Parts: sequence; C-alpha cells; structure tokens
Amino acid sequence: MMENKCRNMPYLVLMQTSKAVQERIRLEMSENNLTITEFSVLEVLYLKGKQTIQQVGHSILISSGSMTYVIDKLEQRGLLHRSACPEDRRAIYVTLTENGKELMESIMPKHHELVDYMLGALSNDEADTLVKLLNKIKK
Repeated sequence: MMENKCRNMPYLVLMQTSKAVQERIRLEMSENNLTITEFSVLEVLYLKGKQTIQQVGHSILISSGSMTYVIDKLEQRGLLHRSACPEDRRAIYVTLTENGKELMESIMPKHHELVDYMLGALSNDEADTLVKLLNKIKK
C-alpha cells in the first residue's frame, strides 16, 4: 500500500503545480482580455513568426476544432491575419497583425517577469534538473 502512495505523490504535486501556474497566467492574461489559449496562440506567432494553423495547434497541443474557434476570435479582434498557403490549399497561414505585435510587445516583459518570479525559488541546477525530469516523464 505504501508504494502506491509514494508513486501517487509526484503526480499530485505535478498536477497541483500545473494548476497553480496556469491560474497565475490565466489571471495575468485576463488583464489583457485574453484566455490562456489565446495568449498561447499569439505567443507562438510572436516567437516563431508565420505558421500554419496546424503548426500552431501542434505547438500548444489543442484540437483543430478549438484552434479554429480561437483563431476566429483573435482575427475578429484584429490581432492576427490568416492567408492561404499557395503550395497547399488545405493549409492556412496565420501571422500577427501590427496590433497583435504591439500587444505582445507590451505583454511579454511582464509575462517573463511572472515566469521568472514563479520559478525564482529554483537554483540554475535545480531548474536544469526539473527540465530533465519533466522531459523524462513526458516521454
């Protein structure tokens, strides 16, 4: 019985931590009138530039149905623009508009500060170890 309890603890702490981190980011993004998913889409485009909808969905791990909805909302707000891919008519590219870029330029410094603050309790070695351990679990 004790073995199960020990194995369960890392899972519980990981889930609680994930929830706490997402809650902080959700609160921060609500100030910018964005959901976490909307922010994640904008962040991918901000960091990587032009992407297909599929590439964006793969980067943030959400279904294509949700993806279309989120992209529609962001396009209506004038934060991104979609365009057909000439080589593959099934693929649609999305890019940030000027408004989208400006919004992300105003959000990112504060977002990086928050992430640094949340992970600031870790030394560099601990942060490296955490990344290794999380990647090991992910595989």
